[in-house]
Amino acid sequence: MSFFKALPIFISAVLIPAVTLAGPSFSKSKKILTTQVYADHQSSFYCGCDYSLKPKPNSSKKRLTPDWKSCGYEPRKQPKRASRIEWEHVMSAWEFGHQLQCWQDGGRKACRKNAQFKAMEADMHNLVPAVGEVNGDRSNFRFNMIAGEPRAYGACDVEIDFKARVAEPAPHIRGDVARTYFYMADRYKVRLSKKQRQLFEAWAKSDPVDAWELERNRRIAAKQGNYNRFVGTE
Repeated sequence: MSFFKALPIFISAVLIPAVTLAGPSFSKSKKILTTQVYADHQSSFYCGCDYSLKPKPNSSKKRLTPDWKSCGYEPRKQPKRASRIEWEHVMSAWEFGHQLQCWQDGGRKACRKNAQFKAMEADMHNLVPAVGEVNGDRSNFRFNMIAGEPRAYGACDVEIDFKARVAEPAPHIRGDVARTYFYMADRYKVRLSKKQRQLFEAWAKSDPVDAWELERNRRIAAKQGNYNRFVGTE
């Protein structure tokens, strides 16, 4: 039985028997995504940078490292953080967590023992590999359109308006973002505003499900025990 099946309040997603238990753990989910789901598709979400496991500078340990040349990436301000791949929550932890009482009581730290928050935090359908600097800059900003094309990361097609606290992804992944938000809202009853829904409906229509999104959904379902039904159910 998958850990999601153990939470009976979540009944809207399509469930299948899990082959490997992810457990309600963000760290376990990241390992499964790294070694199994994305093992043969090592490309960052926002920038499309190839990445691979390489030794950390001045260390015997290894980490996922993006190849900037493969995508024309140029660090905006933090080359050190841009030198690693991080697992980003498409719907940020703040966005799905702040509606819980535990978050009101003490933020993310206070939610660490909350079963619902742990399930949301570990949900692999909401996790994607991102260049660390982009992940940090995006922070908990909401997605929306930004006037013009103010590129700050070389050829990487992602815009971030720090003043307005808004991020705009590339056209070819906007549908992926939209379907992830629909999934999180449906499965965990996260409230989306009317404007958000209208935007994401438009994005989902302009960027239909592609082959990798289908395969990713299938692989995650095999490990986690449920599909993102907005992508597919088989």
